[in-house]
Amino acid sequence: MKKAVIFDLDGLLIDSEIISYQLYKDLTGRYGHSFSLEEYARNYSGKTGLGNMETIIRSYDLPISIEEGLAFVGEKEKEYVKKGVALKTGAEKLLAYLKDRRCRIVLATSSTRNRALEILGQHGLEHYFDDMVFGTEVKNGKPHPDIFLKACEKAKEPAQSCLVLEDSEAGIQAAHSAGIDVICIPDMKVPGEPFSAMTAAVLPSLLEVIPWLEDA
Repeated sequence: MKKAVIFDLDGLLIDSEIISYQLYKDLTGRYGHSFSLEEYARNYSGKTGLGNMETIIRSYDLPISIEEGLAFVGEKEKEYVKKGVALKTGAEKLLAYLKDRRCRIVLATSSTRNRALEILGQHGLEHYFDDMVFGTEVKNGKPHPDIFLKACEKAKEPAQSCLVLEDSEAGIQAAHSAGIDVICIPDMKVPGEPFSAMTAAVLPSLLEVIPWLEDA
């Protein structure tokens, strides 16, 4: 049994990818373009907001700056978040399981503190976490290993005693580079090669993490 489990947030604990898709659909729709879920999953899922904004402005020839696009989706996202963000299947059950076994639980997210706490607070999950790492605390975001190395530091455990749970290829690469075992629970996109080869397992939901831990 691992001594610490490090959780990603978006697409892993919470069903926020569908919100991200809706944001880009809203943005392109303002300028008369359609934007499909398939397009989002193929080219935008699991990537940074800045990189995605650069791509979508270029791909759809939008007459706005990157700053204007980020401001639009930022304000829109606040509206969607206030309406509530659903948990992924098995999220609370897994957190409770780990807490009962005195496993250290750390959140490692590129999200801001206020946004993450607001969403976790909607479900009363804050108390499960022993510590948290946010994107503003590290120099380099995923796929760099910084955020997971920081999470190990906060967990007070070496990398080999930790496990990362991720949904994206960038997250898998970050954990692998940090020398931490990683399980992928895909959201909209199943990891391709070589990313799947970097994982300890690819599982269909958080519920399957419990038997994996018991067998490990």
